[in-house]
Amino acid sequence: MTSQQYHTNGADGESGSIDWEKAQRATRMLLEAVGENPDRGGLKDTWERRVPATFETLTEGQQDAEKPEMRTFEAETTDLVIKTGIPVYSLCEHHILPYHGVANIAYRPNSDVVGLSKLARYVRWQSRRLTVQEGLTRDIAEGLADEVDAEAVRVEITATHLCEAMRGVETATETTTQTTIGELTENEQRRFRSAVDSHE
Repeated sequence: MTSQQYHTNGADGESGSIDWEKAQRATRMLLEAVGENPDRGGLKDTWERRVPATFETLTEGQQDAEKPEMRTFEAETTDLVIKTGIPVYSLCEHHILPYHGVANIAYRPNSDVVGLSKLARYVRWQSRRLTVQEGLTRDIAEGLADEVDAEAVRVEITATHLCEAMRGVETATETTTQTTIGELTENEQRRFRSAVDSHE
């Protein structure tokens, strides 16, 4: 069965989709490499459909077409906007294993604000690619600063990496990374920390 029969988005080679044929061939070869029979009942759909579809979803952040529209509104105040507990799911670029956790975001508007739901959508879009947590934290902070022309942005991500939990030290610890663009006042820093601690 061909990849086009399974592929529903960009199967004809349009930009914005993964190469399903390569994904199928690579997954089949990996199954063979570990001694599996790719054509046995439980694995046929794995390489033909499931893995390519999964990687297409999990790398949507590499496609500008998938970026959420960050429509802004005139800000009525320059008070700090804080959004906590945003789910993060990404793939470690070193082992192509997932890491997951939460992102907490604060920004001080300049003249515009963005809808709160867009913050979660933006984090999701940035996360859907091969990343390292430090880079993802920075990319979200820098991207949001540009999108909303904010005077200051802070992004903090706390996540558990399956490349640590399932291999290596085989311990499920948490890693926290933080990036700040601009400067938050001491009061804003306290408000951010209080909001994060309250959510936890």
